[in-house]
Amino acid sequence: MGGGGPWRAPGTWRFLLVLARAVVMPVARLRVTGDVPQALRDGPVIFAANHIGPFDPVAISAACRVARLAPRLMATGGLFRAPVVGSVMRAAGHIRINRRQADVGNAVDVVADAVAVGSHVLGYPEGRITLDPGMWPERGKTGLARIALRTGAPVVPVAQWGAHEVAAWGGFGPTMRTLGRSLLHRPVVRVHFGAPVDLSDLDVATPGAAQRATDRIIDAITADLVRLRVEEPRLPRYVDPVRPLSMQRRHRPAR
Repeated sequence: MGGGGPWRAPGTWRFLLVLARAVVMPVARLRVTGDVPQALRDGPVIFAANHIGPFDPVAISAACRVARLAPRLMATGGLFRAPVVGSVMRAAGHIRINRRQADVGNAVDVVADAVAVGSHVLGYPEGRITLDPGMWPERGKTGLARIALRTGAPVVPVAQWGAHEVAAWGGFGPTMRTLGRSLLHRPVVRVHFGAPVDLSDLDVATPGAAQRATDRIIDAITADLVRLRVEEPRLPRYVDPVRPLSMQRRHRPAR
């Protein structure tokens, strides 16, 4: 891996982290737990978060501000193609992931290069907002795990819960309705930075290693999420009526 210390966040991204914290304050009560030791902060880190709704990036960015972190976000290429948002994403140093396109495989190389120069990166191993009826993490994609095995960078699970109550799935109308309700009730949004996932016994050249690493990452996120939603052990208290449901990618924790 490359040296030179951790990646330095551009001023644009530092400003957006402050802005995210300001945006969250009126619509939610943010609770950030866990810790990222200094030994990890001084080198490359891969943060792997569960994905429960469209407000997740804002909530996690605000949590990163509280935790004094500024990871580069792995974001869909559509955001980078947007006229204004794309310029901001590039200025902030985030990493473009072209899902469902021929060059999507290059994303692993791009992120691995970023990690090799000391970057902190944050992505969603599920690859989409979960469609699980209980809003538990789905079976993960192997991209983040392959990057971790290739570079040796530690993977820190990030479990989060409550952002789904702030902004609904179904476009502008439902989002505005849930945001309006959030201004009145300010739901609790919890974000927990967990202990690094042990992948030390896995070799990237071994067949199936990336999937086993992915399963461990999802298991770690799920274990931390259990502690965040002790009052909602099976189904969420708030059910978004327009969110589609599917069990096709249900994750089965290792026994």
